[in-house]
Amino acid sequence: MTSVSAPHEHDFALGPQAEDLARCVHCGFCLQACPTYVVTGLETESPRGRIHLARALSEGQIDATPNVVAHFDLCLGCRACETACPSGVPYGRIIEGARALVQSGPRRPFAWRLRSLALRFLFDSPRRLRFVFSLLRLYQRSPLAPLARRLLPRRLRQLEAMLPPMPQRFFDPPTAAVEPASAARATAALLTGCIMPLVYPATNEATARVLARNGLRVLVPPGQGCCGALHLHNGDPDAARRLARRTIDAFLASGADYVVVNAAGCGSAMKEYAGLLAADPAYAEKAARFAAMVKDVTELLAELGFEAPAGRVEARVTYQDSCHLVHAQRIREAPRQLLRAIPGLELVEMDAPDRCCGSAGIYNLTQTEMSRRLLDDKMDDVLATGCDVIATANPGCMLQLQLGTKLRRTSQPVLHVVELLDQAYRAENRPV
Repeated sequence: MTSVSAPHEHDFALGPQAEDLARCVHCGFCLQACPTYVVTGLETESPRGRIHLARALSEGQIDATPNVVAHFDLCLGCRACETACPSGVPYGRIIEGARALVQSGPRRPFAWRLRSLALRFLFDSPRRLRFVFSLLRLYQRSPLAPLARRLLPRRLRQLEAMLPPMPQRFFDPPTAAVEPASAARATAALLTGCIMPLVYPATNEATARVLARNGLRVLVPPGQGCCGALHLHNGDPDAARRLARRTIDAFLASGADYVVVNAAGCGSAMKEYAGLLAADPAYAEKAARFAAMVKDVTELLAELGFEAPAGRVEARVTYQDSCHLVHAQRIREAPRQLLRAIPGLELVEMDAPDRCCGSAGIYNLTQTEMSRRLLDDKMDDVLATGCDVIATANPGCMLQLQLGTKLRRTSQPVLHVVELLDQAYRAENRPV
């Protein structure tokens, strides 16, 4: 077996690493890339300011007071500052380390403790999460829903409004591999995800069809579940490691050549498993090998070469870059390449397509006011394009942009890029 050199593990519980913090030269290139700094104009709400606080906290110069914690909490973790940074500061790792340091300390805020417990309760068990979403679906179809919208307090009405329409059915993984029409070029194991199979089952189905159409044998490995991205982003690396091990075991057992992901936040976390598990003697090599197999679906299609569809999709489409695709995975052109290949589709770029929409995992739940402010700015940019369809590449972005269309009372559907490509393939068989 070929040995894989693993990077130095980031011990999140000890806070940000000194070598990571030292890379920031305080040049300020990150400022205008940071959504919260652009809105507030405050240095403490910028990457540079938060790095200063993280260093002071990790060195014991300050305590995790409510004021300090609030600055870490308001960060979206969008990592746009990493794209702008000329020094290669790994800000995502720094903010995750700072949050983990707060979570492991004696002054851990009650809200953070509750958040961690909720994430573990819901996302550690796919069966439990499915049950909760089944209840949400039942609620939406009951007479209780319109009554609740009138009677709930403002804060609860805001949260209720974020719920997307629950689909008639959830994604049921195929029991057998989805085979291509001709000899397979490779085998792809599909991550079903947490939210995607429950809210956007059509996206997973479209992903499997598109991969098979392009010569890939598609497996959906049993035993998979949450990848741990939400836990890691919210300062719970122990839970993230546990879920990472489960994910690695499920996918390596499949014997696939690629691990294909259609959720940008999940793909980003999974590509960084090597660092997360580098100090684990039982998983270091497996984590590095697994991380090298992970591909976003748009990335893989662009790399392997995909068949241009003959079917038409007559639509004016604008594309919203998912933060963890464009800034963490540095994938910008691949989704656009797929969209431009669709006959009849006109791709219209919005202003600042890579500025965060305000979803950011559970940020829209924990920081609703800032999230709505960012969404409002995003919808201004979206509607200025005159688009018929909004495309993106992450379920969190899809949820947030759907909320934007609801709040603005517009009718544009929000679709994953792969769904539009799937529509074009399926249109080939329709009579003219």
